[in-house]
Amino acid sequence: MRIDVIVRYLPLFKKAALLTLKLGIIGIIFAILIGLICALIQYYKVPIIRHLVAVYIELSRNTPLLIQLFFIYYGLPKIGISTNAEICGIAGLAFLGGSYMAEAFRSGLEAVPDIQVESAYSLGMSPMQTAFYIILPQAISTSMPPFMANVIFLLKETSVFSAISLMDLMFTAKDLIGLYYKTTESLFLLVVFYLIILLPVSLLGSYIERRLRYAGFGS
Repeated sequence: MRIDVIVRYLPLFKKAALLTLKLGIIGIIFAILIGLICALIQYYKVPIIRHLVAVYIELSRNTPLLIQLFFIYYGLPKIGISTNAEICGIAGLAFLGGSYMAEAFRSGLEAVPDIQVESAYSLGMSPMQTAFYIILPQAISTSMPPFMANVIFLLKETSVFSAISLMDLMFTAKDLIGLYYKTTESLFLLVVFYLIILLPVSLLGSYIERRLRYAGFGS
């Protein structure tokens, strides 16, 4: 392993890491919104729509992100919907992540005892007040472990973005290996930058879970 090669490649990996992180964060934000909406639809058993949500979840969870990206990037332009690689990556991550987030949030919602909901209604709270002050705080705290696991999973799934020519970390490593055959240095930098991105997220997730337990939520 040559240190001078690592130093020379460092700016390229830094730029790729920033792109990976940007697309990952945006995709995860959309995934959280989609997941929360889908979980609420399932929890409140909204007629017809909940069946569509169930189909979406099964379709998304049982197809690889790579196939979803190919469909968005190469398939949609065939029917007149054009997009670029970055939007495609965000859409694919949101589509996949939304289903995983929906299941995480749904498990948290269903973990709230029915007696608490009934007690809130008996105290004169409206359904909206019950949702915001009774159901959601407990549901979010209970679903925090799978939620953080999904965040880490989705950040790692950004490695698939290289398949649609996005200059992310994986694409940069493969490109440098193919051009200059610096396999060891490229893979070393790839591992280091993924650790820089993922390790703080993992530590933050553990910290939040501990704080929620100390506050009396979760198990």
